[in-house]
Amino acid sequence: MTHIDLSQLSLLKAINKKLVSGYHISEQDRELWQQLDQQIEQYAALFAALGYELVQDARGFVYLYADDATPSMGKTSRSFALTIYILIEHFANQGNDPINALFDQDIDLSLMQSLVQHNKHLFDQLEIFSGSDLRKDVFMRMVRLGVAKATEQGFLLQAPAYRYIDALLEINDFQEMTAEEPA
Repeated sequence: MTHIDLSQLSLLKAINKKLVSGYHISEQDRELWQQLDQQIEQYAALFAALGYELVQDARGFVYLYADDATPSMGKTSRSFALTIYILIEHFANQGNDPINALFDQDIDLSLMQSLVQHNKHLFDQLEIFSGSDLRKDVFMRMVRLGVAKATEQGFLLQAPAYRYIDALLEINDFQEMTAEEPA
């Protein structure tokens, strides 16, 4: 068992507040990220003792694992995943490398409006009816959870968006696997 020296966890209060709210701490959160990175074993042991699983993703972010059991979090995760899926399709259809474009291109209100218009049947299920709704209900929430950051032009996805890309890939792999099974 890892010895926890609370005197070395000088940013515990700030880190705890962010993580328990669902926020993903990443390299953009320099001070918090550095402390977590340097003391990850102690933080993981402390959160485990409190009943949480602290996950450090090699792509540069840390979060508390939750099984999305709450209805609001499930809706939030679904809206993030759907938006990222639609963005991947959009960038691929434009001839861009979709993963690079996700992290390199600003997502502005004009693009959001276009995404909602072209995928109305999907966004209607999440009660997102305009680019403004997408901005307010998805991208602002992404910012609050560390999945995106606001820019002058709109929003830019951050490394924690990989959680949703991974989930989409798992669904795709599962669908391919079950499609290959004989009936």
